[in-house]
Amino acid sequence: MGAHITAPMYRRSLPQRLRLEGGRCGACGVTQFPPRAACPRCRGPLEPVRLSGRGQVVAATFITPAGAPPEFAGQARQTGGYWVAIVALAEGPCITAQLTQAAAPGAPVMAVVRRLYEEDGVVRYGFKFAPQGVGDP
Repeated sequence: MGAHITAPMYRRSLPQRLRLEGGRCGACGVTQFPPRAACPRCRGPLEPVRLSGRGQVVAATFITPAGAPPEFAGQARQTGGYWVAIVALAEGPCITAQLTQAAAPGAPVMAVVRRLYEEDGVVRYGFKFAPQGVGDP
């Protein structure tokens, strides 16, 4: 079935999924996304911080319907596939996320909230990245 996320777990993760909330260590200053209970560098506590959503594409690839995980298979079949990228956020962390359209390495991108998929009758929302200065297709 893929990466099943229960409804309670999804609700608990809404701040990171919809507001791009990460964690910043008060001791060493490292920023983490998604947030964790403790700093991976010094084990200090992380305080919630809202990330800017601005970043830069490090690498990108196109996922075809044959390679899509189950939760994104419908999207891939409907659109013929989708773009995924490693994005280096302005605050430091690198994350993997869908793109709204193709973007070359080095391109500036911005997080936008979009419908991701439906599971157990509930539409799941989260962020994708769109090239800055370019509207969604």
